[in-house]
Amino acid sequence: MFYPAEDVAAGKPVRELEIAVAEGRLEDEGWRLRKDGTRFWANVVITALYDEQGRLHGFGKVTRDMTERRNAEQALRERRRLVGHLVEAQEVERRRIAWDVHDESIQSMVAVGMRLQLLASRLPEPHASAVSGLDESVSAAIGRLRGLVSRLRPPELDRHGLVEAVSAYVEEVAGRWGLAHSVQDDLTAEPSPEAAITVYRICQEALSNVHRHARATRVAVSLSTVDNGTLVRITDDGIGTAGGDAGAGHFGLVEMHERAEAAHGWLSVRSAPGEGTAVEFWLPLLPDVPELEP
Repeated sequence: MFYPAEDVAAGKPVRELEIAVAEGRLEDEGWRLRKDGTRFWANVVITALYDEQGRLHGFGKVTRDMTERRNAEQALRERRRLVGHLVEAQEVERRRIAWDVHDESIQSMVAVGMRLQLLASRLPEPHASAVSGLDESVSAAIGRLRGLVSRLRPPELDRHGLVEAVSAYVEEVAGRWGLAHSVQDDLTAEPSPEAAITVYRICQEALSNVHRHARATRVAVSLSTVDNGTLVRITDDGIGTAGGDAGAGHFGLVEMHERAEAAHGWLSVRSAPGEGTAVEFWLPLLPDVPELEP
């Protein structure tokens, strides 16, 4: 009576009893029927019951309604799928903008700078100095644009890999903020390009949080290969915060959590007053195959 008509026609009730007899118990999840005929997603445990002489007397069966849990899991998977699509769209757009800025704006400004240098070499003073000043302004603008391109899509990530990209970023920002810094490389396998960019983006956000909130003097980043994935730990010696999972509602931390979960990984933040903050996250080396729903 619990089983839908298609399962009864396929002999599933009898088959599950046979398996319970052969193996002692059976556990299964699937559609079952309520008394009013509506379906619900159930976890079922069937146990074979024997007397003292080992003769089969019957079965014990526990059926649990798992509909709410299944709906929550499906909602979580859908949310992760949407976040994953959003993150992918962001990276595609960032890469496009970076290429456009590099190939059009920067190259055009480099050409302008070269012409200004040539013009300055042919002009008498004080005109030559004025043109040289313009050239210096153009060069400074080119430097800022190259920094923007690097933040949008770090060239080291494509050319030299994750550690080089993270090291270059830490060197740039921590040096600018006056923080002592270190990057420890214990990777034994290079993550996929998708995982690498996710690691890089989470590191960007974590370091930005250190700068804005931690009042730290030192930051350390370590990358290692653990459980067929990439484990990253970012620690600082700042003021820390109260609570086991620091700043859970902060938008930046929410984004870091969502990025890690969308990549089928996890992220945790631990902090204590006066003891600094540790951000730790793990991502699989390769993207997971999407789960098939029954």
